[in-house]
Amino acid sequence: MRAAGYESQAAFAAAHALRPYRLEQLYRAATKELAAGIDAVTVLPLALREALSTEGFALESVAPVTIQRSNDGQTSKGLFKLADGNEVEAVLMEHWGERSTVCISSQAGCAYACTFCSTGQAGYTRNLSAVEIFDQARFFARELAGRGKKITNVVFMGQGEPFANYDAVMNAVRLLNDPQGFGLGHRHITISTVGLVPKIDAFAAEGIQVNLAISLHAPTDEQRSKIMPVNRRYPVAELMAACARYAAKTKRKIFFEYVMLEGVNDDDASARALAKLMRGHLYHVNLIPYNATPDAPLRGTADQRIRAFAAILDGAGVATTVRTPMGRDIAAACGQLRAQTQPKAQRAREGEPKLAV
Repeated sequence: MRAAGYESQAAFAAAHALRPYRLEQLYRAATKELAAGIDAVTVLPLALREALSTEGFALESVAPVTIQRSNDGQTSKGLFKLADGNEVEAVLMEHWGERSTVCISSQAGCAYACTFCSTGQAGYTRNLSAVEIFDQARFFARELAGRGKKITNVVFMGQGEPFANYDAVMNAVRLLNDPQGFGLGHRHITISTVGLVPKIDAFAAEGIQVNLAISLHAPTDEQRSKIMPVNRRYPVAELMAACARYAAKTKRKIFFEYVMLEGVNDDDASARALAKLMRGHLYHVNLIPYNATPDAPLRGTADQRIRAFAAILDGAGVATTVRTPMGRDIAAACGQLRAQTQPKAQRAREGEPKLAV
């Protein structure tokens, strides 16, 4: 919910003499009932609805600018404007059957500059609030509800590094999970990180069953540092040690994302090195066909080579899946998200969190 001009929920409640149960009604309308607007919250007195509408009160903090649909009808990408004019993208993927996954953004842009990711090439603008993160899922949940469907999974794999905006992301998880509100189970939520070691340890201590995914993409420091600058701060051995601590503490599986780049990380030696990293743990590798971006001079690995790479992992006893790309035709696939209004020069703007390397 967004109430312009108020410093806090308490200030908003005081200005309208709202008792706690009225705030609960607004919260339920926004998160559980997925009301389209304040006029639809008929449990509130008409005078209150009119007053809130007059002052610009909204049940959402993001406004759709454009919604694109893939040719196969399975993927929708939304470009959303925030109250300050910044824009982010989120993606709805409707799989065969009843599963619908929303990929949401946690930052406007990203400071981590992975060479294969369009968002990282564009640079960083700011962190999103928990409500701005949640409302991306809320938008698509409302759309699905109109067709008798619902969101079954949410992944924090859109724009930005979730663990660089840790507190807001954890609060967004609470909004998604709240049984009195949106009500999505923890096991249906996945957070992906480039490997911020202290935050992996913090996440292990949360005591929640939200899934953890690691953007690994290379098994050695030499390879990974070339495509992921963060590796110079948290090298492979340190990252894998944090993963081992997480697995030991939580007893939960970790998913490792590995984008397949021709001549970079897709040879047999890389497959064997990756298998060695995975050995002895409840780890699962997702091999991701590379999705072209306009700023990276990289080529995706051919399908036959991906299958050969996967076969080496399978032969070593590593659980492996080759991800099926969705939404390539609307630049909605993994690594392709970037708001059109986000110039690269913003990476150097004052106040940007600097990547320690």
